[in-house]
Amino acid sequence: MSVLVLYMYKQKHNIMDKLKKFGLMEKIVHELEDLKNSQQAIIVKLAKVEVDNIELGNKRLEKDLPDMHQRVTDNLDTITGLLEDFAAQTDQYSDKNNITALKEQEAIDNV
Repeated sequence: MSVLVLYMYKQKHNIMDKLKKFGLMEKIVHELEDLKNSQQAIIVKLAKVEVDNIELGNKRLEKDLPDMHQRVTDNLDTITGLLEDFAAQTDQYSDKNNITALKEQEAIDNV
């Protein structure tokens, strides 16, 4: 009897570990999506400042804004690449570990 209890405990613990890891992976995907959206918003704001400065003609803005724009664009490219790769890894982990079925089993176990 104790072997069965130990087996069930390990199985439940394994399910929880996989679901916890998947939850963290999903959280990171969402955080990367937020970072991507933030970088896109910064690019839009920089572009607006650049357009407004065409009329104003401030030399410091003319000098620094293009470099700032490029750095933010480079960051966006890096974040986008990370997001695509990590989202694919998350999907693969879900498929490999049958996360949908594990969530269903966890819901049944918690009833």
